[in-house]
Amino acid sequence: MKHDVQDGSAALSEWAGNLAHDDVPARIREIVKACVIDTLGVAVAGAGTNVAGTARSYVERAGRPGPADVLGSGAKLSAAPAAFCNAVAAHALDFDDNCYAGFVHGSAVIIPAALALAQELDATGADLITAITVGAECEYAVGAAAGLDLYQKGWWTTGLLGPIGAGVAAGYLLKMSPAQMRSCIGLVTVGAGGSKACFGTDAKALHAGGAAEAGVKWACLAAAGATGPGNVFSHPTGFAALHTEGVFDETAFRDLGRAWRLEHPGIDVKKYPICLSSHAAVDAVAAIVRREGLSADDIESVLCDVPPVVVANLKHSRPATSREAQFSMEFAIAATICCGAPGLDQLGDEVVNSASLRAMMERVRMVSGPMWDAERCAAAPEGAAVAVLTRDGRAHTDYLSHAVGAAANPLTPEGLRAKFMACAEPSLGSDGARRLLDSLDAVDADKPVRDLLTRVT
Repeated sequence: MKHDVQDGSAALSEWAGNLAHDDVPARIREIVKACVIDTLGVAVAGAGTNVAGTARSYVERAGRPGPADVLGSGAKLSAAPAAFCNAVAAHALDFDDNCYAGFVHGSAVIIPAALALAQELDATGADLITAITVGAECEYAVGAAAGLDLYQKGWWTTGLLGPIGAGVAAGYLLKMSPAQMRSCIGLVTVGAGGSKACFGTDAKALHAGGAAEAGVKWACLAAAGATGPGNVFSHPTGFAALHTEGVFDETAFRDLGRAWRLEHPGIDVKKYPICLSSHAAVDAVAAIVRREGLSADDIESVLCDVPPVVVANLKHSRPATSREAQFSMEFAIAATICCGAPGLDQLGDEVVNSASLRAMMERVRMVSGPMWDAERCAAAPEGAAVAVLTRDGRAHTDYLSHAVGAAANPLTPEGLRAKFMACAEPSLGSDGARRLLDSLDAVDADKPVRDLLTRVT
């Protein structure tokens, strides 16, 4: 359905350009703080990956020194290259959060961009939390306006929408006027893109980094006077015309600041470092194995009946690398049965190609059956019905609409902190990880964040 109303960039820029700290309810600020804790935890872990190292090697040759920390190196660079490196690290393990408003990885792009610029500008923690909030809400509003078809057509919405969230967050820190913010939104949107062909390759993490870097770059240019199209969503050759065949529900912008997409549909925090599309099936299989006391030798086969989008995302039925394994239902279920869970320790090519996991993968099948009509897909967009057949002829079934960690089935605060420690301890040690967690717990305050990460880089 097309809506011939004022271009949404006007509504976004007016709201984002006038927001004050006190306009964001305490409960929303707590959600954002939890996103910061989760994102920096997975970024510390992700900084040790090859793709994050590749990003740092490139940037440290080309980037100029500055006050923004680069995780994993001890380097300090200017905001844009630091945002690039840290966003790559945040997304490298595919362990960062999701939001169904746009089907995006929001925090891994927005938070590194906002933090790097906050460090460069010597902004406070309260400024940082508000900037992340405004960036997230604007990005998720655009995602809601565009609808689910955008993702289903093959656009990687993190690359396409991420620069909007990062740019708005950066623009807030730069204290842009609404007019400057509108130019910023125009600039970031006309240059953004992303294809789901990146799944299973280094391109996915690198383009998350590129989205964060682009947000900082275009915001700084807009603050310096550069102009962008003020009707970027409704222009005859703009966002909606090119990406959604003119479908763009601008009523999604009417409740900015009254209803919060950070709260509904909310943020899905990952329990496992693999594509979220596999998590409900993993939890269901784990529940059956635990309940029935099954071992790998007991299991004849596993059938996972999932929505079509899950099949589309998990395209590597026989993964050859850890990157491909993150987008494989067969790997996710095999690792659950053979190893207890698909965790960080399983993301090595030697584990992915081990004889026991390869044998179990051969017993796993993924389908999308007739149960997944439009109504059920809307209610359980990445749900799963699983059937585990044992060698003695018994069949054990379970159904889960939302994985543990999803906004509808959230991790407890203790679970979030346990995830942070599991990600950060291998690099920082127990004391270092705890100190960083304590600092992040207190981040929403009137004190500079310039040295927030100094102890961990």
